[in-house]
Amino acid sequence: MSDQFLKDKFFMTKALEEAKLAFQKEEIPVGAVITIKDKIISRAHNMTEQLSDVTAHAEMLAITSASNYIGGKYLIGCTIYVTLEPCAMCIAALKYSQINRIVYGASDTNKKIGFNSKKFLPKNISTSGGILKKESEELLNRFFEKKRNYNNLKLN
Repeated sequence: MSDQFLKDKFFMTKALEEAKLAFQKEEIPVGAVITIKDKIISRAHNMTEQLSDVTAHAEMLAITSASNYIGGKYLIGCTIYVTLEPCAMCIAALKYSQINRIVYGASDTNKKIGFNSKKFLPKNISTSGGILKKESEELLNRFFEKKRNYNNLKLN
C-alpha cells in the first residue's frame, strides 16, 4: 500500500467520525475534514436540520472553518476528505475555493440527479473516490433505513 493511500484512509476515518456525529444528531450522516500538509485544519458534519439551513452541508461548513483557519478564502494546497461524493452546490464551492484535491468515500448514486462531480471540476483539482466506501455506505444505509422505519410507524 502506498503512503498516500494510508494517509487517505487515515483522514477518511476522521471524516467518518464526523459523519457518525451527524447520525447521532439525526442529520444525514456525511462528514468532512480538510487538511493542509497532512494536518487537519477543519472538521464538520451535516447540520441542515439543526441549523434549518439547506446549505449547511459538511463540505460547506468545513470550507468556512478552513478559510477562517487560513485567514483567506482560497484553500490552495488543501485536500478535503468527505464521506459522500459532493453535490453540485458543494462542488461549486470547492471549485471556487481553489482546493487542490477531493477524496470521497461513497459515490452519490441518486439517480434523480445523475450528478457526476468529476465532470464539473477543472483539471487542476484531483479526485479520488471509494476510500472507506463500504463504511460510508453502511452508515448512510442505516440512517435511511431508520428513517423509513420511523416514517412507516407514523403512517400506521
